[in-house]
Amino acid sequence: MSQKPAQFVWHDLMTTDTQAAQAFYAKVIGWNMQAFGPGNDYMVLSAGTVGMGGIATIPEDALQRGAPPSWQGYVAVDDVDACAARILSSGGAVLRPADDIPQVGRFAVVADPQGAVFYIFKPDGPESTPTAAPGTPGLVGWNELHAVDGLSAFDWYAQMFGWTVSEDMDMGPMGVYRMFAAGAEPVGGMMTKMPEMPVPFWAYYFNVESIDAAIQRTLDAGGKLMHGPQEVPGPMFIANCQDPQGAWFSMVAPQR
Repeated sequence: MSQKPAQFVWHDLMTTDTQAAQAFYAKVIGWNMQAFGPGNDYMVLSAGTVGMGGIATIPEDALQRGAPPSWQGYVAVDDVDACAARILSSGGAVLRPADDIPQVGRFAVVADPQGAVFYIFKPDGPESTPTAAPGTPGLVGWNELHAVDGLSAFDWYAQMFGWTVSEDMDMGPMGVYRMFAAGAEPVGGMMTKMPEMPVPFWAYYFNVESIDAAIQRTLDAGGKLMHGPQEVPGPMFIANCQDPQGAWFSMVAPQR
């Protein structure tokens, strides 16, 4: 395993209607969008000039397994095949074996031992890092795991990716919310999921300029507000939403 903590470097929406999703997120988040190439429905998303993710159709085999529309995060690793083997040997799962994206990199679809799905990825050539400042609208500002057991999930990720505890927040009957860092700065949090959530999952928070305005755009474009707005330490404001195809997404802003 690399001596440096692994970072989230990309976020994809896998959905059932890419055209509708593109129209929705263009209105709500305001990403720039560019087709990856001829004959490919993958749409690259950018916050200004900084690429942050993409939108693609859920693969047929995943649909047959019952995979719903969802956002997925990519964690950069030094060796995808070796990392996938470690994940498998430590109780996780490899849902799609390591494969190459020509002129882009190598990836695998995996799950942690509690079942939360994410991607591991190694880009071709040197790693590129976003040049936009933290908090820039359109970038992912927070990566949040809703686990079967938040604290034991953190132990696994800490061993796998070198993440460290940033701060623990007592949420009373809901347990501990553990913020974690991948290097110097906190990049996300982990908690035990609510009982009504059927499966563990990663949630991703997109930076927006104002949470109230972003919620209104979500509703106007046909999405749903599931929770919020809520003030969280920072101080920041968050909202959890669903897009028209049913994918869960969240937003975070420094002001209402």
